[in-house]
Amino acid sequence: MEKTDARKLGKEVQQELRNQVIRLRKEGRKFKDIAQIVGVSIKHASLIWRKFHKGGKAAIQVKVRGRREGEKRTLDHEQERWIQKILVDKMPDQMKLPFALWTREAVRQLIKRQYEVIMPIRTVGEYLKRWGFTVRKPVKLAYEQNPVAVNRWLKEEYPAIMVKAKKEKAEIYWDDETGLQTTAYVARGFAPKGKKPVIRMNAKKAGISMVSAINNEGQVRFMLYRRGITAKLMIKFMGRLIRDTDRKVFLIVDNLRVHHSKEMSKWVKQHEEEIVLYHLPSYSPELNPDEYLNNDLKSNVHSGLLLRSEKDIMKKTISHMRSIAKRPSRIKKYFEHPSVAYAS
Repeated sequence: MEKTDARKLGKEVQQELRNQVIRLRKEGRKFKDIAQIVGVSIKHASLIWRKFHKGGKAAIQVKVRGRREGEKRTLDHEQERWIQKILVDKMPDQMKLPFALWTREAVRQLIKRQYEVIMPIRTVGEYLKRWGFTVRKPVKLAYEQNPVAVNRWLKEEYPAIMVKAKKEKAEIYWDDETGLQTTAYVARGFAPKGKKPVIRMNAKKAGISMVSAINNEGQVRFMLYRRGITAKLMIKFMGRLIRDTDRKVFLIVDNLRVHHSKEMSKWVKQHEEEIVLYHLPSYSPELNPDEYLNNDLKSNVHSGLLLRSEKDIMKKTISHMRSIAKRPSRIKKYFEHPSVAYAS
């Protein structure tokens, strides 16, 4: 019988071979015969028997080969736990390190300063991988954002708006404005290695703007306009919104200057039985579900065939928005994003 290298076999198979050697030896077989039957060398069969004769079954149990977990690591368990906690709870600048995010080099310097251990950059990467840390694109938040105001909005202000809306049988809508231009193109294309694909775009820009409002029931209202948003345009849009809705509207907007204009405030006051305005915390676009509608729109409009005129971009925008309006489930999905799940 052809001899087998037991080291290449699985743990269970190795154990069964050892058990067979002991069983055959107990039956009075010679090592030469045992080796032939089991498929191992005579020396290996003899070694297994000697171990069993000296230490019993425990002596022939197959053990895990290689290093044990944590063996010969540069950092001990306590040091690893401390570093992981710092990576989760702190940013590099809070630890007086000259980095915006935790990179391998930032972690390397943290280890060197804290434990006086100079670790190769590749080893740092192995530790991060073992801890379950991966490289991800960061979520961008405005430096000027006030965390206290955001927390107050999430814990107090918006829950109060929901209670009031339920009491007055009002609909909560989220408003936002966005712009689309022919020079914006997000798609990628293949090209030979070392070369970049070329796309010919119009030197002259053309574009349109859009104001929209959505609710967590999957409804959307939108209006296209040229140039920047004005109080007059916002009043026009809000007028359309309350005409299309058979209930009172609670409209949540950001802190764009026009949303605080005297003209707009006066109009809202005159229509307070039909619409009430609320403002998100400053510099907090991630809290607005309508931002995710805008991302969806831009991703669709700025892909596929290149748009070369205002007419082209307007046509594709209207087509996409009408498609979305017919699919409430798609709008509801915007509210599943972790940052706006509070509004779902």
